[in-house]
Amino acid sequence: MIVFLDFEASSLSKKSVPIEVAWVFEDGRSHSTLIRPAPDWDDWAADAEAIHGIPQALLASQGVPVEQVASEMIEVLTGHDLYASAPSWDGKWLSVLLRAAGFPRHALRLGKSRDAFMATARELTGATVTETELSRLIDGIIEGSKAAIPAHRALADATLELTRWKLVREAAQKRMARGR
Repeated sequence: MIVFLDFEASSLSKKSVPIEVAWVFEDGRSHSTLIRPAPDWDDWAADAEAIHGIPQALLASQGVPVEQVASEMIEVLTGHDLYASAPSWDGKWLSVLLRAAGFPRHALRLGKSRDAFMATARELTGATVTETELSRLIDGIIEGSKAAIPAHRALADATLELTRWKLVREAAQKRMARGR
């Protein structure tokens, strides 16, 4: 099953760490959790906090320990197709989380959401639509959904990717129903 995943982080520096993770399955099931920083995680940027709105005190009081978050992710997400809008960033934070919990950094792997969009559109349209046409369709959906971009929180961002995937699927189905 397809799952869209998103992290919020302490900053965008090389030493940044994950502070929130959320995922949404294609059937709508979702989960979100704050991550209590590991003892050696000390990166923090006030400008990042201004964007996501998650203060360090909240992570300390309500965050779930790194080991527990990573274990749950391994248990729930293994065997599913995981996607993120920015897999280079989200993959970095996933790797940091997994390693801090003692798991191999590639125990879970992320693909790019756009690849899931393209694969779904291609599956529904077969060879009747060109890559360029599919790309335009996807670009239009992404552009059209930018007005609805929520505040930077992991669950809202993961849900946006699911919404985009559903819109691509609907558009591809309509295109096939009307014969291109």
